[in-house]
Amino acid sequence: MKREIEVVVISDIHLGTYGCHATELLKYLKSIKPKTLILNGDIIDIWQFSKHYWPSSHMQVIKHLTGLIAENVKLYYITGNHDEMLRRFVGFNMGSFKILNKIVLKLDGKKAWIFHGDVFDVTMKHAKWLAKSGAIGYDALIVLNRAVNFIMKKFGKGKISLSKKIKNSVKGAIKFINAFEETAAEIGISNKYDYVVCGHIHQPEIREIKQGESSITYMNSGDWVENLTALEYNNKKWSIYKYSEDIIAQSIDLSREKNQATAKKVELFENLVMEFKMMKRA
Repeated sequence: MKREIEVVVISDIHLGTYGCHATELLKYLKSIKPKTLILNGDIIDIWQFSKHYWPSSHMQVIKHLTGLIAENVKLYYITGNHDEMLRRFVGFNMGSFKILNKIVLKLDGKKAWIFHGDVFDVTMKHAKWLAKSGAIGYDALIVLNRAVNFIMKKFGKGKISLSKKIKNSVKGAIKFINAFEETAAEIGISNKYDYVVCGHIHQPEIREIKQGESSITYMNSGDWVENLTALEYNNKKWSIYKYSEDIIAQSIDLSREKNQATAKKVELFENLVMEFKMMKRA
């Protein structure tokens, strides 16, 4: 039995990179029945996209999402920095599917302002080359992290997150995250929103931020590279979903789909490659 959820927000999947946990994401998606699904940026990592690396699990995620459109699930794709080339398609509307830069949802009399958040990133505005280099380094660190955790498991030790340790030990990273959250909250309050929902910084969070006599609920959906998290809205309440705590989703068997390679999938992939190549040339 699938869990029925009113709104699900997922961001920073980074399909097409080694760090993406597509299999785990697919298990989560197959365990739920959302009325509205919001993909809040960095879904397909066009920055690092390569035709040499596109596992079947990544294609299965795309196939599942297109299947939701066929089922008339409201699916909003909000562009991020790693998939910023899709911003030329903002306004595209096909049935229940829309591509947007941001969206304001009315939920039980309250307003949720949802956008990726890269607009607050200084490196995106003034040093995009540095941001892209950092993305490559981050992906390499994730691959190294997996190797380290494999060895740790052999010795009966628990998993560690190298990137989290680096973030937590660098004051600049902590300062950036705090500034990001405060800036999002300030703009949200000035526009009289009740919730501000972001992605981008891979830091799952729900907290009340006060500025003067006003306040707003700041939320971040995290990512599917390290944290494997999402935001869920049900019964007038937001919560952070954690795959690591979801025994039901983890138990889903995907073996039947693992080796499927239909002509339709191959055609979709080839079209995707051609589209990205054209985008990069433009």
